[in-house]
Amino acid sequence: MSRSDEDSPERSSRRDRVLAPWRNVVSAVEHGVTPAWRRGTSRESRIAVTIAITIAIGFMLTLPARVANHPKFLLPGIAALLLIGLIVTNPKRVDRPSLILRAASLVLIAVLSLANAASAVRLVLDLLRGQAPNDPAVLFLTGASIWITNVIVFALWYWEFDRGGPIARSLATDPYPDFLFPQMTSPLLAPPDWEPMFVDYFYLSFTNAAAFSPTDVMPLSRWAKLTMLAQSAISLVTIALVIARSVNILK
Repeated sequence: MSRSDEDSPERSSRRDRVLAPWRNVVSAVEHGVTPAWRRGTSRESRIAVTIAITIAIGFMLTLPARVANHPKFLLPGIAALLLIGLIVTNPKRVDRPSLILRAASLVLIAVLSLANAASAVRLVLDLLRGQAPNDPAVLFLTGASIWITNVIVFALWYWEFDRGGPIARSLATDPYPDFLFPQMTSPLLAPPDWEPMFVDYFYLSFTNAAAFSPTDVMPLSRWAKLTMLAQSAISLVTIALVIARSVNILK
């Protein structure tokens, strides 16, 4: 066999695939074996969080008057102003360890939580009293808006409190995670620089709300378990009542 055959593109590609996992191991060794989620890393981008919060604010503004908060623009407006302030301060990355900025971020999440919780309570009460909209499409869209906003809100809480929040995680100040992601137990299945970002917490929140239980991400701390329990209960009640009412209307 000629040397050109040995170095053919197909053979080189196959060799690269075989050696890829070992390159990850070598890279991990070069980083001191310590995985990225347990050592200091670069700060997280703000893009995903900003998009999620903007979507949540948009859903609040589109809710029917019966379940929306009044004045309708008050709480969404406060949330929008807080979001703008955080973006102006940290336009690209969450990279400024500041008690004021962290407090503003927590207030923003609390405002979103309060607004969505109030709308959810009104919707549930209307469903129990038989006063919900008789149009199944309107009912479904209203329930879906509240449900998705709820997913975003809990994702923000998980993201903000796991190991002290995004800045504390980047500084590796707490070695004990509140959530165990699969990449933490199987580091060879992920790049050596992997660490949980907002999208990972959004996935955690969505699967917990849809399955009413943990899927592949396990809660470790007590607050994480209780928060996931609360989210599952809220999701279960909302979905069950909306579906039951929709089926009753269609009949």
